[in-house]
Amino acid sequence: MKRRAKAVFIDRDGVLIREANYLGSTKNLQVLKGASRALSILRAAGFKIIVITNQSGVARGYFTMRHVRLIHAELKRRLAKAGSRWDAIYVSPHGPDSRHPWRKPGVGMVMAARRRFGLDLSSSYLIGDKTSDIECARRAGCVPILVRTGKGGSDQKFRARPAVTRSDVLSAARWIVSGGDGVRR
Repeated sequence: MKRRAKAVFIDRDGVLIREANYLGSTKNLQVLKGASRALSILRAAGFKIIVITNQSGVARGYFTMRHVRLIHAELKRRLAKAGSRWDAIYVSPHGPDSRHPWRKPGVGMVMAARRRFGLDLSSSYLIGDKTSDIECARRAGCVPILVRTGKGGSDQKFRARPAVTRSDVLSAARWIVSGGDGVRR
């Protein structure tokens, strides 16, 4: 029987890049320290790397999906220059009141990646800085990891608790590849 792939789902804003509140241009794009190294560590350990991001600025009319694609192209270029990459990126352009299944804490983006890559979600992790990320991980059956960068869980929109809290995405990646201290859901 073929073994299913494992993944680390990573939120974009506040985890891979500096939180900018509706980033609509590459001029304000700032990759967080350690982000590229984190992706490299996870890839070397055999994880698929899937970026999942809510971008309600599209629904609000602050910017378009074209702007989002330009930002992702630039982010991909910067990460590649530093020697790392992701396997896929999924975007929810839906507003907070849309109840769209792709908008976190909905699990639509996670399930799309599961189907595409044949993922075992029980062996996968989700790293985020908001309680919606943690709730999404819980609903999908992934191990939820909260990082203190970005919102650091201060949004308090959901009561979901992470399996662990780490200082940043690099610390989270190191925790994952070290075996996660045996912590599960």
